[in-house]
Amino acid sequence: MTNSTLLILGDVNDPVNFTFFIGCMAMMAASAFFFLSLNQFDKKWRTSVLVSGLITFIAAVHYWYMRDAAMAGDLENVTAFRYVDWILTVPLMCVEFYLILKMAGAKKSLMWKLIGLSTIMLLAGYMGESGDSAVMWGTISGLAYFAIAYMIWFGEAKKLATEAGGDVLQAHKYLCWFVLVGWAIYPLGYMDGTTGWYDALPTEGLLDINVWYNIADAINKIGFGLVIYTLAVKKTA
Repeated sequence: MTNSTLLILGDVNDPVNFTFFIGCMAMMAASAFFFLSLNQFDKKWRTSVLVSGLITFIAAVHYWYMRDAAMAGDLENVTAFRYVDWILTVPLMCVEFYLILKMAGAKKSLMWKLIGLSTIMLLAGYMGESGDSAVMWGTISGLAYFAIAYMIWFGEAKKLATEAGGDVLQAHKYLCWFVLVGWAIYPLGYMDGTTGWYDALPTEGLLDINVWYNIADAINKIGFGLVIYTLAVKKTA
């Protein structure tokens, strides 16, 4: 048995590594569920469910690589892989708003606004975590996040959801709560992991932020998909 094998076996119960593994398996199972259910829906809802499966599949692949990096103690690569995952999956989560509101007259401009804001949010976040000026980049990222939240809670997307009413409005509300509450862990984690925010607060004894990220990712991405799946089932029925 090699030293690397012993290292892996010795680290398998670490909370970070364990949640990476559980997150990977959970999102891979969710992907299989979404992909295998596609044929039961009307064509106009299949794209939404397909995107849900792509979100969890992309995340599962990145989680596999992040777990390897974490077990090797390479935290820089963990951060890099995580942002690559987010830059692919978060815009797709924003696309879901457009897809469910498309029947209510949503235009592609709404989709591109949400994609653009989410990209700015993530690129600024990565710049802050990987370099200097964490407060400046964090502020830019936060402003983009609040712009997304405003658009879906009170702006153009909200108006379309209200016009659609019924199941679409209910699904839209659930997705909005995921963005407002579920995504809140990410700016909190950013501030915890960069200087200039609340460095004086005691964090000793708390779980590694990666554990919280992993739990939040699984809940947010799978939860997003299940909301879309439930809407597609209702509309197909």
